[in-house]
Amino acid sequence: MHGHDLSPATLAVSAGRPDRVPGGPLNAPITMASALVPGGGSEYGRAGNPTWDSFEAVLGALEGGRALAFSSGVAASGALFDLVPAKSIVVAPRHAYYGTIEQLVERNRRDQIDLRLVDIHDTQQVLAALEGAALVWIESPTNPALEVADIETIARAAAEAGAVVAVDNTFATPLRQRPLDLGADFVVHSASKLLAGHSDLILGAVVTNDDRAFTAIEKRRSVLGAIPGAMETWLATRGVRTLHVRLERAEANARELHERLSAAPQVTRSRYPGFGTMIAFEVEGGAAVAQKMTEQSEIITYATSLGGVESTWERRRRHAGEPESVPEGLIRFSVGIEDVDDLWADIQNVLAACS
Repeated sequence: MHGHDLSPATLAVSAGRPDRVPGGPLNAPITMASALVPGGGSEYGRAGNPTWDSFEAVLGALEGGRALAFSSGVAASGALFDLVPAKSIVVAPRHAYYGTIEQLVERNRRDQIDLRLVDIHDTQQVLAALEGAALVWIESPTNPALEVADIETIARAAAEAGAVVAVDNTFATPLRQRPLDLGADFVVHSASKLLAGHSDLILGAVVTNDDRAFTAIEKRRSVLGAIPGAMETWLATRGVRTLHVRLERAEANARELHERLSAAPQVTRSRYPGFGTMIAFEVEGGAAVAQKMTEQSEIITYATSLGGVESTWERRRRHAGEPESVPEGLIRFSVGIEDVDDLWADIQNVLAACS
């Protein structure tokens, strides 16, 4: 069967493996080398590494494009932002990962771009901001408000306006949405999160199905030196092999916990986009109660990371970079693959103790 005939679950397991040769490895080995023998695809470690190839092949197959691994998610987005012409208009979500917004705000402050922040779930507001734009940055679902964008409608209108569209697909993963199929030009990932899935590495990626764009991004990676380590990409590839089963279990937990949280008297609002592993909820008592809850849980870990097999949560406004429109008491909850009743018992215990 050809790759495009295979299900995402099968691609996650099978893509990016070495050729089957007698005595050869089933998994791509870790190539720890700063220099490679000339005559192949690369001869210097900053330009390429065979271990990267495996990760890039499987992610590219899942997203329907060609992938490039970066040292981090912000390195990936930063390389893409570097391609925006000087003084250009960039449209971006008001609610988004603060590392992304921080980069854009800094560029705007230096008069390198003209930044327009929008409510990305308000499609008409986004469309009204497209005139003259060079780049539309979409995060869907957003971090941490979990708002969902109409990617296809925005991408179609952006193309008509002459703007490039990039989508941060970290929360959804290519198993829940494929932005390139919806008209986006680029997909960006913090591969540290659900793709790798074990909270043990920092890695980013950019995916595109445009050859010229791929070459431009590849050059930025090399020029900036924003390259991943061999160990990180090897671990990420291993993580992707189980993405579908991890996502299914964590997503089922998230749906159930969202329903239970929505019915809990101490919870004023629970947000869940209908897919994925992320919940954002608010409790009576605001910031003080929310902070206390996250610090006292036993099973759910108080941490800023997300997308791992373990459940984590935190009060997002404890970070100075979060916009003021994010409620002070909002808890971002990354649901893991533990037993759902154990997770709920942990939540009930801290709700009772802190309310």
